[in-house]
Amino acid sequence: MRKNILLALCLWSALAAANGKDTLDITMTEAIRLAQEQSSEAQAARHQLEAAEWSYRSYRANYLPAVTLTSSPNLNRQLNSITQPDGTNLFLQQNQLSTDLSLSITQNVSMTGGSLFVRSSLRRQDEFHDRLHAYSSTPFQIGYQQNLLGYNSLRWARRTEPLRYRRAQKQFRETMELVASRASSYFFQLASAQTELDIAQQNQQVADTLHRYARGRYGIGTITENDMLQLEVNKLSGEADRMDAEISVDEAMQTLRSFLGFRQDVVLRVLPDTVIPEHRLVVDEALAAAMANSPDPDYYELSRLESRSQLAQAKANRGLRADLYVQFGLSQTGPTVSDSYSHPLNQEYASLGISLPLLDWGRGRGRVQVARSQLELTETQAEQGMTDFRLNVMKMVRQFNVQGHRVEVAWRKRQTALRRYEVARWLYVQERTTLLEFNNSVVEKDSAQRAYISALRTYWSLYYGLRSMCGPEIFG
Repeated sequence: MRKNILLALCLWSALAAANGKDTLDITMTEAIRLAQEQSSEAQAARHQLEAAEWSYRSYRANYLPAVTLTSSPNLNRQLNSITQPDGTNLFLQQNQLSTDLSLSITQNVSMTGGSLFVRSSLRRQDEFHDRLHAYSSTPFQIGYQQNLLGYNSLRWARRTEPLRYRRAQKQFRETMELVASRASSYFFQLASAQTELDIAQQNQQVADTLHRYARGRYGIGTITENDMLQLEVNKLSGEADRMDAEISVDEAMQTLRSFLGFRQDVVLRVLPDTVIPEHRLVVDEALAAAMANSPDPDYYELSRLESRSQLAQAKANRGLRADLYVQFGLSQTGPTVSDSYSHPLNQEYASLGISLPLLDWGRGRGRVQVARSQLELTETQAEQGMTDFRLNVMKMVRQFNVQGHRVEVAWRKRQTALRRYEVARWLYVQERTTLLEFNNSVVEKDSAQRAYISALRTYWSLYYGLRSMCGPEIFG
């Protein structure tokens, strides 16, 4: 018998350990910190910011000198058609090796869109049949190439790329605030579900107690059958509400747990803070902060610049095009390396290419018109977007300034409803009030508890929504 008892205790302990789960109480501040550290949205925002940083570095590098070392050796051992001095062609076997080494420095000129380069190179030619070799050197060579009437992408990039990078930085900060807003939303979703479960459990316990108490009163005829049936309905409804609330808690907990990156065996219980910070915002100050910190104004300005850039490119590609290439240097050849650098000869080269479309059936003009229409559309959308943005900021500021008072009112209403419920329950037990009055107090108590959690949820949603647009410094 003793062995059986010990064995049963061991089995019960093993099952409890297997089925046991860790319970973690968590505040909203902790939930937001975890979300900003390890949620998938926060990680994606960090990767996007890193990509923007590297893109900005790449843009900056376009305006710095580029140093390049190149070499392209080639071996030629084949029969080729060679033109002779008398104009005839003979197939001759070639057996030669060509090696070269070139060092160049290139600098883009953003004001003109051209490119300036300096180059030095050395080349060796080996003829294996005759066992001959020769060198050709270009000790110094400087040149410049320029599209005279074309589209200057470097100049437009100076206007768009810094703005694009600044917007990416603001967007990262906005995303982190939106992650906090989403975490607070999931937090209060679970808080609301927990409140519903607490209400359902409490109501079920009270309904069971009153039902047992009423059965004795019904037996001696002090309550009507209608009241007895109503209490029976309350008991069954309480049980059904409790089961529904448990399911809602599990679903809300799964959502928050997944968002914060917790294991599936962790049971979360949220602890809403009943104290909220006191802030009253000024609309003009909030608008100024939003214009400085939100990525939306930069987005609309960037859209305008990109549309203007496309229009400039369409105009440049429509008409006359001229490409300038100028080069000056020194060169020499010789059987040795030193001979190839002795008494170098001047080397000049210049070219000007001109292209003028005489008949394109309106393609160039059509592209310009499309780009101009797109610019006008972008301007209209940007103006409307900025108007909506300002109105949204003002609306949220007004809502936020009254939401704190709404939370206070909801708290006082909740406390009053709880007190009325306790009084109504005591009076009903003392047979000094009706079941209808007691049921009304239960409904008011439950409604007040839900309204308080909803007011808290709205307050923090507005709080982090304004932080995402105006920046955290608006709250001091």
